[in-house]
Amino acid sequence: MPGWESVREFTLSNVERPATRSRNRIEWGPNAIRVPSGSKDERVLTACAYVGPDRTLYVDAELTQLLCGVVRLSDHGWSVVDANGTEIGTITRLPSSRPLVRPNWRITQPGRPELLGRTEWLTGSPARLAAKAAGRLLVGVLDGLTGIGDEGGDQPVKARTLEWRAGDEVAMYSEGTNVVTVTADWLDRRLAFTYCLIAK
Repeated sequence: MPGWESVREFTLSNVERPATRSRNRIEWGPNAIRVPSGSKDERVLTACAYVGPDRTLYVDAELTQLLCGVVRLSDHGWSVVDANGTEIGTITRLPSSRPLVRPNWRITQPGRPELLGRTEWLTGSPARLAAKAAGRLLVGVLDGLTGIGDEGGDQPVKARTLEWRAGDEVAMYSEGTNVVTVTADWLDRRLAFTYCLIAK
């Protein structure tokens, strides 16, 4: 498994081995940033950073080697610091002025462009937005026609998907804290990890 610095996909979880068709029970472990590996039926979620108290992350399960911590700056802002207390970057929750619209998020990293995390289907050009809206409508119609959810009650609510952009570049995707995918090599993974701790 690669070190935390180059992780591409991760989740925040205490599940080490999820239940699959070939494994009918869940194996639990400490709450950690975990990297998936293996086939769908042999999935393993390997810890690369362990969650400590007060939104801290550690390299080891014994919580002796601090990876990063969080300093609250305001009601909606946090500074992410390394083991020496040096700022790695900031994370800001951007509340919406409209009551039914969820907040956006911003990540800053010194020497790098600002990242803005917005609901995926709200980002892009007008033509792209129209295509996304049409696709979502089609999926909704098909779900209605096939009767998914008619038996067994309500279906689980899908985690909110954010598209994290630095200008025109998509640097990261996040589906709640369930699946985070980093696409920009330059993004400090500690900022992405900490976003999960704050947003959870």
